Amino acid sequence: MGATPVKRAFKYRFYPTDTQAAELSRTFGCVRKVYNLALAARTEAWARHERVNYVQTSAMLTAWKKTEELAYLCDVSSVPLQQALRHLQTAFTNFFGRRARYPRFKSRKRSRRSAEYTASAFRFRDGRLILAKMAEPLDIVWSRPLPEGVSPSTVTVSQDAAGRWFVCLLCEDPSVRPLAATDTSVGIDVGLEHLLTLSTGEKVPNPRHERRDRARLAKAQRHLARKALGDGANRAKARRKVAKVYARITDRRRDHLHKLTTRLVRENQTIVIEDLVVRNMVKNGHLARAISDAAWSELRGMLEYKGRWYGREVIAIDRWFPSSKLCSACGALQDRMPLGVREWTCGCGTTHDRDVNAAMNILAVGLTASVCGAGVRPQRSTPGGQSAMKQKPQRREP
Repeated sequence: MGATPVKRAFKYRFYPTDTQAAELSRTFGCVRKVYNLALAARTEAWARHERVNYVQTSAMLTAWKKTEELAYLCDVSSVPLQQALRHLQTAFTNFFGRRARYPRFKSRKRSRRSAEYTASAFRFRDGRLILAKMAEPLDIVWSRPLPEGVSPSTVTVSQDAAGRWFVCLLCEDPSVRPLAATDTSVGIDVGLEHLLTLSTGEKVPNPRHERRDRARLAKAQRHLARKALGDGANRAKARRKVAKVYARITDRRRDHLHKLTTRLVRENQTIVIEDLVVRNMVKNGHLARAISDAAWSELRGMLEYKGRWYGREVIAIDRWFPSSKLCSACGALQDRMPLGVREWTCGCGTTHDRDVNAAMNILAVGLTASVCGAGVRPQRSTPGGQSAMKQKPQRREP
């Protein structure tokens, strides 16, 4: 039996005509309006101890279109409006499943401007994409080809804060298949001085994309701060300049992470990382900016989904495992290891680079946990301590 085809999103820039831009902007506004109306209706019903689902909000949408106040909803394609209701249903499903917080209302200024079209609302043929309510195809910059012989099942059009237009095509990509198995494994220790330190001894420098553009960002933000508050054209122009700097930083960071994670997945059968909770780590006011710029969560996310695509195993070990304080040669656990200590010598005579030693320990405990199903717990023993194993609470005798 062949592998299940992978659904993959292909994102491209496009340049709409004035008519297309006006139509899409109108669609974005209607999508936001319908989402907020449905969220308000469901919130009010929840206060009355009632449940409202997607089917009921869809019926509400039909009724809203018949009112004089909301008749303009009929001027745009109905498919993005229905998709907004489906997204709201998914948000509530995640909320009730304790995977997300309660859905929030979409803001005209801060929320993402996007609209999703299913197959019934667009026509794609010979590289030409025509959306519903439009007469001309979008002027798409095909920076890379779509997989041969496939057609998109969903098209998402969006505009970012910098004013750039994007179209995202969701397709089944038959070219994504498990790679040939290898016998190589690698442990990864993330950091700030070096973005990654591998158990092989390799250290990947931290590009610090935000720091490189910090002067440019500060200048743009100063110009924005001098503009009068409100919806003036000058303030909007200054806001776009700030957004362009942020977009440049984000694009370069994402490009670097994609290249790095693709190489790691291609070269290694097993990748072991730490299960870090970055949202708690950024509460440190001194390191929050640097940690956010390193994008450890995005790095892990890329490794995990690419591992699933290409048949690789990605293991996350317990964040409390003392990888830096443990000697990878004899297993001795040091009492203290301040962040300023970058190199140390164990009692057994082995001199360690702090980050390389941590990566080697991460790899060892990850492989042990993978083979025997052990849970990773902080080791509290002295040299020659026990290997990772599932620890069950001991029952005290009465």
